[in-house]
Amino acid sequence: MNPDTLARFAKDDLIALILAQAEVIARQTAQIEALTKQIDMLMKRVKALEAELGKPPKTPDNSSLPPSQGHKPDRAERRAGKKRKGHPGAFRQLSETPDRVVETLAAACPHCDHALCAADQSEFHAYDHIDLPPIKPVVTRVHRHRGICPCCRRGFSAPCPEGMAPGSPFGPGLAALILHLHVTQAISFERLARLMDEVFGVTISEGAPGLRRGRLANLLARAEAPMIIAAEKIAEDVRSSPVVASDETSARVKGKTWWQWVLLSSTAVYHVIADSRGAKVVIDFLQGAVPEVWVADRYAGQNGHGIERQLCLAHLLRDSQYAIDEGDTAFAPGFKLLLLRAVAIGRRRETLKDSTLVQYRADLDRRLTRLLGQPPTNSAGRKLARAIRKCRNDLFVFLTRRDVPYTNNGCERALRPSVIFRKVTGCFRSHWGARLYAAAASVIATGRLNGKSALQAIQDVIAAQPAAVIP
Repeated sequence: MNPDTLARFAKDDLIALILAQAEVIARQTAQIEALTKQIDMLMKRVKALEAELGKPPKTPDNSSLPPSQGHKPDRAERRAGKKRKGHPGAFRQLSETPDRVVETLAAACPHCDHALCAADQSEFHAYDHIDLPPIKPVVTRVHRHRGICPCCRRGFSAPCPEGMAPGSPFGPGLAALILHLHVTQAISFERLARLMDEVFGVTISEGAPGLRRGRLANLLARAEAPMIIAAEKIAEDVRSSPVVASDETSARVKGKTWWQWVLLSSTAVYHVIADSRGAKVVIDFLQGAVPEVWVADRYAGQNGHGIERQLCLAHLLRDSQYAIDEGDTAFAPGFKLLLLRAVAIGRRRETLKDSTLVQYRADLDRRLTRLLGQPPTNSAGRKLARAIRKCRNDLFVFLTRRDVPYTNNGCERALRPSVIFRKVTGCFRSHWGARLYAAAASVIATGRLNGKSALQAIQDVIAAQPAAVIP
């Protein structure tokens, strides 16, 4: 628009035109500012991605990535260049107490048809044939007699047989088996009901607590009380132990992320499922107790619960390997060798004198001081060195405490069945189901430490309090 055209406009028209142009300019300026912010964000993202390009990939060897998510070479790659070694033959050991022995004698020679007697067959080949008898439940009908006392003319009923009170028809042995299959084999209610019907001949529906007696959910809910009582005794055993290890993993309860904690000693394993990953869970569990040594990883929620702390050296070895993979040539390689040296000493500490172990620990501390004086050559090495400076006193406690492990592998093994259960079942549909699982996992893991099978450990707890299971 040229000046002559503008000169013919009235004043009000010019004002309206200027305001309209100002509005357009303001709108376009805002759009430009928004685009500028987006460009800045994208540039920062590009720089971050470019920085990640030079970093090594996370693997089970240099991070906490589980082995199931690591790269597995094809079978041909694994076997390439490897000559398969033979191994000595193996066979199944014969049972020491067979239920019956069948003697088979040949009536005649298979070659010439000569008649044979027992004296001609002094040698024999023994093998076991193993099979299951027909599986069917044992149903006990109870006739509880009653009548009128001829003396006082008052009514009476005969006492119930021990362990066979009226109410639920299912006994403690069946309850223990169902709980064992659900917890250790991760069998859902639907599949468990079908299994009980098709394999054991016991018809029992799914259901939920409060709907109808005899259903699977009700049967498991009644097992909650004795399991929790037994788990509390296990918790007290762990609390009173001088050395306690802990770890945690995620759990899903009613569609929300919760956390399953495991706390263990050399004689007991305690599980608890809580809605928090914070240190409050451990503080509530300890109830004021302070162990002499706390074994854990570097997670902050695991710190400060014991007089001393022993860090898991396996986690630190993976962290140092990642720094090496990223290119650190100063601190991480030497630190990894130092940890391997400490582990080697720990493996033979039972054969060493206490004074020798004290000297070894002092030597490792001096070596660590020299390593921390060497500046790392990349960001991962610097990050690892900063972390080690903060926790250097927590690395070698196990050398002078023979009852302290140098890794947290016991906790990870204790949590592995729960991770499998989570992957198979998805989540707990109720809070009581999570409580029952944690209590049962505590009873099973502690029983295995004491030489019991999972089923036997559950049976011992349920049989000790039949009234809590069969009301």
